[in-house]
Amino acid sequence: MIISNAILKIKSDAQVSVSGTDIDTCIIEWHDGNPTNITKEQIKVAISELETEIANKETKKASAKQKLIDLGLTEEEIKSLLGV
Repeated sequence: MIISNAILKIKSDAQVSVSGTDIDTCIIEWHDGNPTNITKEQIKVAISELETEIANKETKKASAKQKLIDLGLTEEEIKSLLGV
C-alpha cells in the first residue's frame, strides 16, 4: 500500500497496481504506461517522506494526548473526545 501511495504522491493521477510490499522486489504494473518515467529511486524517496509524515502525525497525536492528560482528562474522556 505504501508503494502505491508513494507513486500517487509523485503523480496523483498515476494508474498503477503494485504486487508486493518491498520496493526492490515488488511488481509494478503501470496501467497508464508510466508517462513521466517514475523510477524506483523516486518511489523510495517518496516512501521515506510518507514514513516521516506518518511518524510526525503519531508524535503530534501522542503530544496532544499528553497535553489533555496534563489538563486532567481521563483516558475515557480523551477516547470519547477523539471518537475512538
